[in-house]
Amino acid sequence: MEKRRLGRTGHLSTVVILGGAAFGKVSQPEADEGMRLALEHGVNHIDVAPTYGDAELRLAPWVERMRDRFFLGCKTGKRDRRGAEEELRHSLERLRTDSLDLYQLHSVTSLDELDAALGPAGALEAFLDAREQGLTRYIGITSHGTQAPVVLQEALHRFDFDTVLFPLNFVQYHDDEYRHNTESLLALTTERDVGVMCIKSIAKQPWGDRAHTYHTWYDPFDDQESVDRAVRFVLSQPVTGIPHAADLRLMPKVLDAAQRFTPMSREEREALIAEGESYRSIFED
Repeated sequence: MEKRRLGRTGHLSTVVILGGAAFGKVSQPEADEGMRLALEHGVNHIDVAPTYGDAELRLAPWVERMRDRFFLGCKTGKRDRRGAEEELRHSLERLRTDSLDLYQLHSVTSLDELDAALGPAGALEAFLDAREQGLTRYIGITSHGTQAPVVLQEALHRFDFDTVLFPLNFVQYHDDEYRHNTESLLALTTERDVGVMCIKSIAKQPWGDRAHTYHTWYDPFDDQESVDRAVRFVLSQPVTGIPHAADLRLMPKVLDAAQRFTPMSREEREALIAEGESYRSIFED
């Protein structure tokens, strides 16, 4: 599988990143099977969070045995210094490791949240202490929702984050405002040499009133051809990689799509964006 440089971290991450959210509601044998599949495809980067159910516990045996094999990223949703410090220590214990490669402010969706996390006694102070103590090497930030590209641009103007993570898919790109803001963000990350990870690559539409057939909070594309096109679209952008969707049943299709990835032409990208009109943004519900 192709590897790309994660910005200034210098790490060559596989274009599919192990999405910890898929491991939160499975048994240990199911998690082990998913890890073996990921390793067969050469996946070398893990993204996990304490809010992902039992994911940290399910991944811990693999992290403990193969810590040098993975670039390990974790997150906190806490906005205050003390809360972030405590959650970091707890995550390290659950993952059975002494340190992370990347610690991320998780799901900062508004400027008010950004103010709190970066202000006096905010979570960023805990991150800086953790980096000084060798508990993490790099500091990142993630965002969600329609304002994610705007919030992340502002975050990068306030602090020199090493990585960002946010939603990107061809359906969302049909929204002209989201596309414009995302392109501005990607220009900034390229200029600053910031690593970029994109979630929701195979998102199709909200579930609405329909029964949920996957653990994902959105209705995903799940036939191989559609997954191929969705993954190919995102990986044709100036990004490092994509955490796979939050259901282990979808992981083989995302891995297969990435294994066969070839860049889309501009014409192909525009044609697929036009198809986005047939679906609804996952943020509409």
